[in-house]
Amino acid sequence: MIGPADVRAAARLLDGIAHRTPVVRSRTLGEQVVLKPECLQRAGAFKFRGAYNKISSLPHGTPVLAYSSGNHAQAVALSARLLGSAATILMPTDAPRSKLDATRGYGAEVVSYDRYTEDREALGAALAAERGLDLVRPYDDPLVMAGAGTAVLELIEDAGIVDTLVVPVGGGGLIAGSATIGKELGVRRVVGVEPEAGDDWQRSFASGERVTIDVPRTIADGLQTTAPGALTWEVASRLVDEIVTVTDAQIVDAMRFAFERLKLVVEPSGAVGIAAVLGGLVEAPSVGIVISGGNVSAERFAELLA
Repeated sequence: MIGPADVRAAARLLDGIAHRTPVVRSRTLGEQVVLKPECLQRAGAFKFRGAYNKISSLPHGTPVLAYSSGNHAQAVALSARLLGSAATILMPTDAPRSKLDATRGYGAEVVSYDRYTEDREALGAALAAERGLDLVRPYDDPLVMAGAGTAVLELIEDAGIVDTLVVPVGGGGLIAGSATIGKELGVRRVVGVEPEAGDDWQRSFASGERVTIDVPRTIADGLQTTAPGALTWEVASRLVDEIVTVTDAQIVDAMRFAFERLKLVVEPSGAVGIAAVLGGLVEAPSVGIVISGGNVSAERFAELLA
């Protein structure tokens, strides 16, 4: 479990290291809607916050391993490089080429696996044990959750309290950290957004326990999780008020909106919050949307919007 003090401690650690991304507004979305574009964060996504917070807690130079389809991979690779550690990243064979190239560009070794037939957690645990590496989980870690929550802490400090937070949800690290600090600061509702094809969180909320689904087929590669994390579920099931889903078509419309109206390049996973608001799924006096990332190649971006 994590508390607001953990998020504040992470914010102090990240001060001057992570970018303090700006808050932006759009009249089309509404005067009372503010957005936190973590697509402008180091390594292109909010994931840098949690990865750096976690790796900095380890003894200097500790070699690390992570598994990720891309954003956590890049965040761990960059954080390890900044902190003098070697990083090995387990990435699916269908990970976007741009994310794969960026991860290698930060100096990490990449090991491939098939996300549809192999279990990344089992592979990661075995590889970490074999090589003597410390595992940096993408979401199911208190320090990773706390680091992720610093994005919402900044949003509220810079834009004031909002009635409702709208947050992408995959494994749950971002929404767990966001809800922890948001509710403590006065946010009334926290709404998670996931792809319609990957509705493990919505099903879990409906049943009152973690539900596992098959690997979802969706353009939102960063949200292709099969079940909520064990630790993130403990936090989010208490603090999150609702989970909504959006279609891939709605996600593409949101990406187009962000590009044309906000001048932001947003990857599919990062656009789900905008998609939910554009689709009328969230109605509130004031709304804060976390845009979780922007790691999409020019070719893939153009292909999706064509």
